[in-house]
Amino acid sequence: MSSEIDKLSAEDRLIARHFQPIATHPGALGLADDAAFITPPPGCDLVLKTDAIIGGVHFFPGDAAHTIAAKALRVNLSDLAAKGARPLGFLLSLALPKDIGDEWLADFADGLRGDAVLFACPLFGGDTDRTPGPVTISIAMFGAVPEGSMVRRAGARPGDSVFVSGSIGDAALGLVVRKGGGTDWKLSAAQRQRLVARYLLPQPRNALAEAVRSHASAAMDVSDGLAGDLAKLCRASKVSADIDVALVPLSDAAKAVIASDAAMLETALTGGDDYEIVCTVPAGKAAGFRAAALAANVAVTEIGKIGAGEGACFLATDGKALSFKQTSFSHF
Repeated sequence: MSSEIDKLSAEDRLIARHFQPIATHPGALGLADDAAFITPPPGCDLVLKTDAIIGGVHFFPGDAAHTIAAKALRVNLSDLAAKGARPLGFLLSLALPKDIGDEWLADFADGLRGDAVLFACPLFGGDTDRTPGPVTISIAMFGAVPEGSMVRRAGARPGDSVFVSGSIGDAALGLVVRKGGGTDWKLSAAQRQRLVARYLLPQPRNALAEAVRSHASAAMDVSDGLAGDLAKLCRASKVSADIDVALVPLSDAAKAVIASDAAMLETALTGGDDYEIVCTVPAGKAAGFRAAALAANVAVTEIGKIGAGEGACFLATDGKALSFKQTSFSHF
């Protein structure tokens, strides 16, 4: 086998060595063709998603390559989960600077392979390039839902309950720690590690996808901050939301940060990188949604209600609406 690989071009050797083992679906054709194919499951729609991460923007140059690979895959998996979709596979475009060597690539491929197996999401193909800039990883992912059942942002109705999965704010606070900030926060070493870990490695809620599809009227993943992403959902649905900030689920580490510095509550609500799911559920389906989430072993919390009008209002314990400098992260 090694002698056959030696006959290939440098790029083909790179693909054969590191990425061919991840292309386990027959439609990937062993990455030996210019394209791949997939037949959707009977009675299903394809759900398509692409997202990119860039060195110095979404991860630090010193981050472990296997963690970078997992993050690149998981930010896309998170969107599929919010649409109620099951992942089928992905395409990978990888732009590498000259100083990236085989050791980095081997570690990157290990991380990608591990999550491809964990989430049953094989590689179908892609592209590799050189770049004078930072490492850039773009993934195009496809999933499947029963025909006509993809959960959109539009669909929320007055009277629906607003639910969010997991906990909010850890990643945004972890980024502050990763940058060397928060030194005056009264945190244990384990709490600091938890916050940074949530930034480095998202935990997409794909186990919740079926519950979302079966019960939610609208949903999206929380990638740019709960306040801003819920506002986007409200705009698409042409509704309003009143959120009780005291009900927003926070980890013990995030609570400790906010106890040390109350201003960090805004960072937790608007900073992004949570990769949780925010969804709206009709009153008659709320109990079923909670039960399905429990069966999926994913924590969900009701944090507010949908009403008439438009916009998301976050209410403090005194009933007054919070005002944010910026409701969500934005690249522009």
